[in-house]
Amino acid sequence: MASGTLTVDLEALVQNWRALGALAGTEAGAVVKADAYGLGVGPVSRALAKAGARSFFVATAEEAATLRRELGDGPTIYIFSGHMAGDTDMIGDLSLVPLLNSIDQLQRHLEALPGAPFGVQLDTGMNRLGMEPAEWAALRDLALAQGPSLIMSHLSSADEPQSAMNALQLRVFKDMTDGIDVPRSLAATGGTLLGPDYHFDLVRPGVGLYGGAPYKEALPVAYLELPVVQVRDVEAGESVGYNMGYVARQPRRVATLSAGYADGLIRALSGKAKLYYGQRECALLGRVSMDLITVDITHLPEVPASLTLLGRQQGVDTLATAAGTIGYEILTSLGARYTRRYSGG
Repeated sequence: MASGTLTVDLEALVQNWRALGALAGTEAGAVVKADAYGLGVGPVSRALAKAGARSFFVATAEEAATLRRELGDGPTIYIFSGHMAGDTDMIGDLSLVPLLNSIDQLQRHLEALPGAPFGVQLDTGMNRLGMEPAEWAALRDLALAQGPSLIMSHLSSADEPQSAMNALQLRVFKDMTDGIDVPRSLAATGGTLLGPDYHFDLVRPGVGLYGGAPYKEALPVAYLELPVVQVRDVEAGESVGYNMGYVARQPRRVATLSAGYADGLIRALSGKAKLYYGQRECALLGRVSMDLITVDITHLPEVPASLTLLGRQQGVDTLATAAGTIGYEILTSLGARYTRRYSGG
């Protein structure tokens, strides 16, 4: 088989969700946008729903429609982008809950789907999505009279616990919502770890479910094995890959593996990533190309059938650090060519 194998441990994912919910002591939703961070929204969301998750969050109405087909009736599906033009039929037909971000979205929703559920997203300082304090003050009474199911905001710096921005946003959120008899949510994964002041009625873990930082206690969820296609001996002075990206100083045994930037191995990993044969570390040599990478296996006792890129030896954040990025990008870049296997669901 020439494609890599991406194994998703659904039992570990569910355990991460349960642990974050227990830490918060309140309802734990689940963020499954971007195809469940690249791991497959169908198997992931079904496993979480089976474990008891009742509130799911996605980025767009199209993602929400896909999720509704996977989960059926029952779970609440929130849309971070709110009620966009053209979304009305999907929202109404599939009982989706847009998180309204502006006066235009509030007007659109109330006119097009009177009586249909909605939530409100507030901007507490991130300046990305949501109603700013002055806008909310003008719309608050109108919005509350319609009975929103959730009021939320999003922290910009929750992965940095010492950042003063966290306390500032918490204060703004409380100023905007205290005294309102509507469920509130401020914390995603990082906010959940900041402590009870940030938990309110519902937390929305995302990357922590999938084994990513800042949740250091997360169980690994994604395992990626890449098959060896060919092995060759390279003499001192010979080069490997495009534009002589690696030049051997001494004889090397080099394995060519089936995976490249078309499979989510971003080019920033060139010459930096490590792969594993058991616990033995193997260096990626030269550039990542579209379909292939080359790896030094000189020190291995035998020619391996495959090498591990993601696993217990190396998680998404370690790999991301090598590329100068974050685990979110590594996860959501995982390509469609991998053979996907799900365990523990």
